[in-house]
Amino acid sequence: MNKIRLLWRMIRYNLQIVFSGKFIWFLLASVAFFLFVCTMMAFNNSNIRQHDIYDVLIIPGILLIFYPTVFGIQHDTDSRTIELIFGIPDYRFRVWLFRILIIYVFVFILLVLFGVAAVVLIEPIPAINFAFQLMFPLFFLGNMAFWVSTIIRNGNATAVVMVVLGILLSILSEILRNSYWNIMLNPFQVPSDLNQEIWMKIVLKNRIFLTVGGILFLLAGMLKLQKREKFI
Repeated sequence: MNKIRLLWRMIRYNLQIVFSGKFIWFLLASVAFFLFVCTMMAFNNSNIRQHDIYDVLIIPGILLIFYPTVFGIQHDTDSRTIELIFGIPDYRFRVWLFRILIIYVFVFILLVLFGVAAVVLIEPIPAINFAFQLMFPLFFLGNMAFWVSTIIRNGNATAVVMVVLGILLSILSEILRNSYWNIMLNPFQVPSDLNQEIWMKIVLKNRIFLTVGGILFLLAGMLKLQKREKFI
């Protein structure tokens, strides 16, 4: 019972740290964007398909993942908890792995809720499967943002870099539309010139690529955290 209570306190404490500050504005922006686009689609488009809803949901997902991964390091520096984190050997790794896990679980739950709202407002969709599929690009992009933040160590500068990278990735996604290298690949948009079996293989390779890439970015960020003198 004491272990459960301690775990709950750790989760609550890290939630307060990870999602404090300006996160509420990113949350409100994601909700506002979702409701606005859903309203427009409901009134202006009678032929809404599942892949359209996936494209709508990925933007709120990016907004939700953006703040905690980009500004996390700076938040620890500003609140001076960075010295405590680096003061205990290997503590920083456990803290940040735990926080990143909390971030993705929280975002997954919110995406499921967005999916349920989409069922009510637009079109019946498998909300949990949608949220699961969305977590692959978000895992990749979130860990990339975390890695960049460990290099730059400034939230605003990291945000600028990630916006530029986001624009470049958007351009590449158009070029690599049906390739498994496409980070923004929509698994629910089956090309007319491909059969279902080939498309499923492409989606599987894409998900493996995003998972491995996300893990590499996470490990690279953790390795950067070894250089204590650059953060204190």
